[in-house]
Amino acid sequence: MPRRYPLEKTRNIGIMAHIDAGKTTVTERVLYYSGRVHRVGEVHEGTATMDYMVQERERGITITSAATACEWGGYRINIIDTPGHVDFTAEVERSLRVLDGAVAVFCAVAGVQPQSETVWRQADTYRVPRIAFINKMDRIGADFDRALRDIREKLGAVVVPVQIPLGHEDAFEGVIDVVRRRMVRWEGQGVDLRQVISDIPDEWKDRAEDVRHDALEAAAEVDERLMEKYVHEEPISDDELVAALRKGTVANALYVAMCGAALRNRGVRLLLDAVVDYLPAPIDLPAIAGDDPRREGKRLEREPSDDEPLAALAFKVLSDPHVGRLTFVRVYSGIVKAGMQVFNTRTERKERLSRLLEMHADERTDVEELRAGDIGAVIGLKQTTTGDTLCDPKHPIALMPAQFPEPVVHIAIEPKTKADQDKLSESLRRLSDEDPTFRVRANEETGQTIIAGMGELHLEILVDRMQREFGVHANVG
Repeated sequence: MPRRYPLEKTRNIGIMAHIDAGKTTVTERVLYYSGRVHRVGEVHEGTATMDYMVQERERGITITSAATACEWGGYRINIIDTPGHVDFTAEVERSLRVLDGAVAVFCAVAGVQPQSETVWRQADTYRVPRIAFINKMDRIGADFDRALRDIREKLGAVVVPVQIPLGHEDAFEGVIDVVRRRMVRWEGQGVDLRQVISDIPDEWKDRAEDVRHDALEAAAEVDERLMEKYVHEEPISDDELVAALRKGTVANALYVAMCGAALRNRGVRLLLDAVVDYLPAPIDLPAIAGDDPRREGKRLEREPSDDEPLAALAFKVLSDPHVGRLTFVRVYSGIVKAGMQVFNTRTERKERLSRLLEMHADERTDVEELRAGDIGAVIGLKQTTTGDTLCDPKHPIALMPAQFPEPVVHIAIEPKTKADQDKLSESLRRLSDEDPTFRVRANEETGQTIIAGMGELHLEILVDRMQREFGVHANVG
């Protein structure tokens, strides 16, 4: 089979932010405008596509990272929507480990919040290029410049705004795109807003030129050719500026900033354009490095290409009531086909992949193969857990797994009846299999079963899942 999308037209991105900054709302709009869904789901109504768990819909929060994919302007964008609560930090950690880029969403009113700092630091650890999206520009107290100042001061990041908002709060009606020197206004109501593009009005021209000049300076710092043109005051085209900003973004030297109001459908299409313009394709990043399991201390590399030996990382395990165990994988090199045998470097065993799936939240589509740069799910892996490398048996490689924090809250759990006893141990085994930050141990002195997690909310959700998914009734204390 030929590739459906060339590697340079593939983007693997995550949406990350503090609680309630609007990650899932942004993702829902992205899916709608890209034609992936035909009705916008709302978090507050419990109809969001990406929040498919019962607990997510009841509480209006994201608990588990959900994967999906869409098309935009001939590009394929794989998206992972991550949770904001610190209790589910493992979901963000393992998603960022396998992504090539991210959109960091900030609230225009609150700016940088505690969890914004945590996810930003996690993205720094894995050197993930980012775009900053200042959301909620329609809320009372929204201030784009203050939010930018906040990001510079608290995160120490070089933020380069490429837009100027036209108005704020209720008067937020459009943006000036300083890179392409145009004004974009929104007309109409609801999701079918029209984007009206026109020239920059005279009263905004000076401000737009100042902001563009700042962007040029930042881009010239990372691009020598642009620097020469800039110093000699030669004209610089829009495309040259985009290319230089992209270079700086991919190198993590700067972060492009935009604004919008996702709930009112404003700015999301421009954000999709920016994902294509500034975030890296798998081939823009250095080759993935790993260890040679057969020779200690020897480093190996795999280029992002279909022709290289297979190297894939399992980054998430899910127990599905219909198909059993689902393993999410990111393929870095080579091609994996349904029915193929792969080698797990941790267990040193071969495993067969019975089915390959493309995920859209909780909906699945069978596919024949996954290629370099793809993110998908696999059925049939019995002994593979989060962080395992799957590779070609003839060319083994061990990739670096994500690092997870130690649990901080411990509670005792006991079954209500004798019948719940066996079901309890099975449900605890399956839940700890899925979640690397959930631990189970027996206290030998008291004979109690102790469960540990990242916070009270984390454990509360897990106990709730035990009851609903596994039918286990337990007392906790």
